[in-house]
Amino acid sequence: MNHQEILAVYLSSFISGLVQSGVKDIVISPGSRSTPLALIAAEHRNMEVYVNVDERSAAFFALGLAKASKKPVALLCTSGTAAANYYPAIIEANLTGVPLIVLTADRPHELRDVGAPQAIDQLHLYGDHVKWFAEMALPESGARQLKYTKTTAIRAVKEAMVKPKGPVHLNFPLREPLIPSMDLLQNKVTDSGLAIESGQLVLPPSKVRELLEEWSPVERGLIICGPIDEPDFPNAVQMLAIKLGFPILADPLSQVRSNVAGEHSIIDSYDAILKSEEARDALQPELIIRFGGIPVSKSLSIFLNGIQNAEHVVVDGSSGWRDPNNVATKMIFSDETELCKEMAGMISDKKKKSSWMNTWKSLDEITKQTIATSIIPQNELDEGKVIYELAKLLPVESTVFVGNSMPIRDMDTFFHVTEKNIRIMANRGANGIDGVVSTALGASIYERPLFLVIGDLSFFHDLNGLLAAKMHKLNINIIVINNDGGGIFSFLPQANEPTYFDLLFGTPTGLNFEHAVKMYHGQYTKVLAWEDFHVAMMEAVSHEGLNVIEVPTDRAKNLTSHRQIWEHVSREINKFLQGVEI
Repeated sequence: MNHQEILAVYLSSFISGLVQSGVKDIVISPGSRSTPLALIAAEHRNMEVYVNVDERSAAFFALGLAKASKKPVALLCTSGTAAANYYPAIIEANLTGVPLIVLTADRPHELRDVGAPQAIDQLHLYGDHVKWFAEMALPESGARQLKYTKTTAIRAVKEAMVKPKGPVHLNFPLREPLIPSMDLLQNKVTDSGLAIESGQLVLPPSKVRELLEEWSPVERGLIICGPIDEPDFPNAVQMLAIKLGFPILADPLSQVRSNVAGEHSIIDSYDAILKSEEARDALQPELIIRFGGIPVSKSLSIFLNGIQNAEHVVVDGSSGWRDPNNVATKMIFSDETELCKEMAGMISDKKKKSSWMNTWKSLDEITKQTIATSIIPQNELDEGKVIYELAKLLPVESTVFVGNSMPIRDMDTFFHVTEKNIRIMANRGANGIDGVVSTALGASIYERPLFLVIGDLSFFHDLNGLLAAKMHKLNINIIVINNDGGGIFSFLPQANEPTYFDLLFGTPTGLNFEHAVKMYHGQYTKVLAWEDFHVAMMEAVSHEGLNVIEVPTDRAKNLTSHRQIWEHVSREINKFLQGVEI
C-alpha cells in the first residue's frame, strides 16, 4: 500500500472506533495538517460535522454540544497555535466534567524542534487539564496497526466518559502527502471492536441504612443542591427531603427549581435571606448534606463558613473533591441520584413539618413577596427585573444558558421555582466570561428553544462565535444586558477606588452591537421599555435563526436597586424572626 492508502485505512479505523463508542458529533477547525482526519470524518455516514473557523470558538462550541447532549464530542484542529487556542474550553471541560475528545494534528518527529513552520511542542500540551493523553503512532499498514488505532479511539471515549468525566487529548503526527485515498474509506463497520462495560459508583445498602440512622433523628437539617445536571436527580432529592423534613437550598444550576408541582421543600430565595446577619444566626443547622458542585451564592458561602458544630456531608458522584472552604466533615463518593432514591425508599413515612421547616418556608415566601413588591413597580430597565420577567415569559420545555458575573447571580436571586420544565445551563467550572456565546450555540443544537442571557463584555468577548449560527443555521435567542462594562465590579471592593475604577474594572466600550449582529445575518432588537421586552420575547418564541435582544441598563442604578431590595428583604426577615422560636 502507498502512503495515501495507508492514511485512509489507518485513520478510517480510528474514526470508526469513535463512532462505535458513541461519538456522533465532531467540530473541525480548518487547517492543512489535519486534512486526512477531517476528510475521513466528513465522509463517515454516522458522523455529524460542524466547521468552526476560530479555534477558541470551536472548542467552546464543542463544549456546548457535549454539555447539552451528555455525549462525547470530538474536536479536531491542525498543528501549532491552533491547538493552543483550544486551551480555555478544555480547562472548562475538565473542571465541569464534560467529555471532549481533542484531536490535534502534528508535524512528524523529524520536523520537530528544527525550525519547521507551524510546529510547537504539542506533547502533553494541556497538562493536567486532560484526563488522558496519547501520542499516536505514525500511520502504518497491517492488521495489528488497525487494531491499535481503533482500540485507542475506543479507550479515549472510555477515559472521557468514566466519572469523573472530562476531556482527553490525542496527538496525531502526520507526514505529507496529506490527502488519503478516499475510495478506500471503510464506512461500513464489520468489526465491533473492543467492548467496554462501566459500573456505577454506589454505596452498599448497609452503608445507606447506617447514614439514614444518623440523619433521621436530626431536626435542623439542610440539603444544599449545587450545580448538577442529571435528569432524575430533582425528583429523587425532593422525595428524600420531604421524608427527612429538610429544606432544600437549590442553586439554579441544580435543575431542582424547575418542573415543580405540588408539595415541595425547595427554598430558592436563600441568597437574599442569608444576607441578613440575624437570619444567619437564627438558622444554624445541625446537619448539612450537599449534592453537586459549589453553589453560586456568596451569602450561602459566608453562612456555611460561619456554622459551628454541624456535620457537613458532601455527596459527590464524580469522584471529585469539591470543598474549597474545607467545611466538610464527611465525603461520600456515590451517585447522587441513586443515593437519594435508595435512602428515600428505606423511609416509610415522611417526617411531620417542624418549626425548622416552617420557618424556612415562611422566610422564603416573605423574601419572594418582598422582591416582587420592590421590582414590579420599576419602570426603568433593571438587570434583576430582566430575569424576573424572563421567568414569566419563557415557554415550557425551554433552556436558559446564563453568562457569568452578574447574570448568573441575578438568576440565583430572581429566578424562582416554576412548573415549567426549564433547563438552566452555564459554564461554572472556571467561571470565565470567554466562549459563552459559542458554548450556548453548541447547546442550541440539542436544546430548543434556547435563550442565552449574557452581559455586554462577555458578548463582545465571543462575537466570533456568532459565525456558527450563520454557518449552521442555528436557532438561538440572545438577551444582552448592556450596562456598558463590567457590572459585577460595582459590587466589589474595587468600586471604592473611583480614580481608576472605570479604566481598570468598569471598562466601558460604547459598542453598537447592531452592526455585529447584522454582519452575521441576525435579527437585532434594542428594547427601551418593558413593553418592548415583552413583545421581543413573544416574537422570540417563534423566531428562526440568530435573534439578539439588547437591554440597556445603568450600572450605578443597578447597584442601588440591588442593595435596596436586599435591605428591604433583611428588614422584613428580621421583623419576622423577632417573634419566632425555631
